[in-house]
Amino acid sequence: MNSGSRVLCKSFVPSLASSTSRFQFFTARASSSSSSNPPGKVSRMASDPPPPPSSSSQPPPPTSASANGGDLSSVSASSAIDFLSLCHRLKTTKRAGWVLRDVQNPESIADHMYRMGLMALIASDLPGVDRDKCIKMAIVHDIAEAIVGDITPSDGVPKEEKSRREREAIDHMSKLLGGGQRAEEIGQLWMEYEENVSLEAKVVKDLDKVEMILQALEYETEQGKNLDEFFQSTAGKFQTELGKAWASEIASRRTQS
Repeated sequence: MNSGSRVLCKSFVPSLASSTSRFQFFTARASSSSSSNPPGKVSRMASDPPPPPSSSSQPPPPTSASANGGDLSSVSASSAIDFLSLCHRLKTTKRAGWVLRDVQNPESIADHMYRMGLMALIASDLPGVDRDKCIKMAIVHDIAEAIVGDITPSDGVPKEEKSRREREAIDHMSKLLGGGQRAEEIGQLWMEYEENVSLEAKVVKDLDKVEMILQALEYETEQGKNLDEFFQSTAGKFQTELGKAWASEIASRRTQS
């Protein structure tokens, strides 16, 4: 080999060594990458779109209350319909006081409670009075009459016996509803009304009387009836300023009619 060939060979050897090193580096990188990916899986380029999430990564569907055994405030569909079917009697049972006075097409128990609920809804706010509670109390205060009927003083049933029958009816309706918080709430609202101790009970007691005399005025106007006894039975018995004001307005309209 001549001297020129030897010089060329010497200059080529470092270049070859450098290429060999780079080849070994990329070979090691490729080997490392393939070992980190399972067989059959291709590494994704950074510019590729992300793969769709697998079914295992999807969040679990929400669990219903029934799947967890329900909670104390839940009412089964069967219990709800049984309860509501019993309450249908409130829509078909006429208020006895009007029937005894030969009022034509008298209101039902449900009619009476519904307008009381509206009264509680539109009443002005009163200090210390829970209006929502008054609305609830108004729509359950006569609910026991779905079983015992509308017992009036003319029936000759002592007050204690009337209360006993109604308590028994409330217990039955609570069991029909399946117990739990909803049934307890109805029972507590009814009892609170009966005991007439809380501010809400006093308000609803007044609304009960106000609704009755307003209905009496309407029957007097529409049917030419004299229902003065209903006004006399409530005179001086209103416990709240709201009840007194509304009763006074009704009495005023009666004298003008």
